Amino acid sequence: MTNPVTTTAAADRGFSPELRTKALVEALPYIQRFRGAIVVVKLGGNAMVDPDLSRTFAQDIVLLRSVGLRPVVVHGGAPQIGELLDRLGKKSEFRNGLRVTDEETLDVARMVLVGKVGRDIVGQINIHGAYAVGMSGEDGGLILAAPKDPELGFVGKVVAVNTGIIDRLLSEDLIPVISSIGSDANGQAYNINADTVAGAIAAELEAEKVVYLTDVPGLLTDVDDLSTIVARASIDELEAFIADGTISGGMVPKVGACIDAVKAGAKSAHMLDGRVPHALLLELFTDGGIGTMITNGST
Repeated sequence: MTNPVTTTAAADRGFSPELRTKALVEALPYIQRFRGAIVVVKLGGNAMVDPDLSRTFAQDIVLLRSVGLRPVVVHGGAPQIGELLDRLGKKSEFRNGLRVTDEETLDVARMVLVGKVGRDIVGQINIHGAYAVGMSGEDGGLILAAPKDPELGFVGKVVAVNTGIIDRLLSEDLIPVISSIGSDANGQAYNINADTVAGAIAAELEAEKVVYLTDVPGLLTDVDDLSTIVARASIDELEAFIADGTISGGMVPKVGACIDAVKAGAKSAHMLDGRVPHALLLELFTDGGIGTMITNGST
């Protein structure tokens, strides 16, 4: 017998049985289509520091695994690195949006990314089962790196990706959680932009999708007008936007990472607002989606 109190409470929250059923039916073809597909998800922004968003993100990742997708999580941790450097009394210097990284700053970055942020993500996911395995791009020779710019110190660029360790984890139905640290042939570590790492890993894995959870709702042609969001775009269209200045400032590297990932082998890239609970599910499993989808062909 239906409990009228429970039913009323669910309806008041917008989750009536009818709406729940509709959502499941709408998701079904997407679940069938993407079963077995690799989805690389870059976690950044508020979703990394807001406990509620961290919890819902973990739920989304576990749900993807549970319905047959193969998620790979890549994360940075710029806010957390900056916070610890401040506590240590070390002032951060930025050039072109990248933190100048000396030996001390690199040690802090490795400690925060691998020892704190990565462990927190793994812990949130593993509340639901022993699914996630944390690692650094240094592990198993995953990310071969080189200096990006001598003036930036130990800030790296991706030279090559060896996905063997990821392949083995995915074959065991495990979820890799990867910190954006790489190393060169001599074992020197480098801090690498997490957007770049996610794109490079997605390309090498020939992922179905690479998803960037950020602090913006997607690609806006006018950053002050949310109604100008671009739902779908091709690489040619994005490159034209960059050329004519429609895309500028801090949006350029985000869009560039999407373009590079798709050009190199990922089937599509997505920019989503990580501040929206369950944004990942809304994008992958609903007709309307959320954010911006970038593909290699015309839209």
